[in-house]
Amino acid sequence: MNDDAFWALIDELGRRPGDREERLEWLRAELLRRPEAESVAFQVRLERATELADTRALWKAADRIEGGACTDDGFHYFTLWLVGQGRKVYESVLADPDALADLPGVRALVGRHHDEWHDDEWPEWEELDYVAQDAWDELTGQEDDHGEEFLDAVEEAEDAAEAAGEWEEGESLRGSRPEGLAIPRLTALFPPATSGS
Repeated sequence: MNDDAFWALIDELGRRPGDREERLEWLRAELLRRPEAESVAFQVRLERATELADTRALWKAADRIEGGACTDDGFHYFTLWLVGQGRKVYESVLADPDALADLPGVRALVGRHHDEWHDDEWPEWEELDYVAQDAWDELTGQEDDHGEEFLDAVEEAEDAAEAAGEWEEGESLRGSRPEGLAIPRLTALFPPATSGS
């Protein structure tokens, strides 16, 4: 599975009807129709996409949306959610994190306290990180090993991709703007809390 095949799956995932759980079930079924190596390759591409999104500028944007409560784990889940938005959105947000202000899913959160956000509205998608392993476990019968063999297979595939120089073309996505990029539109939508309130 190359980048184009990975993003084709992600883009189709975004077009699927239903809630996140139903869409993940579709993705899992799609991976189950393929050779087990495809699940490993999907996870390698997913991890690479979240690594490229791991910038201070994007963390600042996620933290702004979440009202200053974005944890390390929460940010990882945020990057998974961002990948789940599809290639076009992902690439535009990596180039300019303030582009998050244009997303309908982000705009729907404006003016509402986090306690009022429904699970499917949160800009975090932890479960996307597990779907490939679930499919691989079922395909290989390794469901009782706590994911160890899958993680080993992913690590081997990542090492092979690095050794083959596969990652060079994606490096340019890593924020062409400085890390200290201001996020004026997001700040306008999600203003900082004033002290004493």
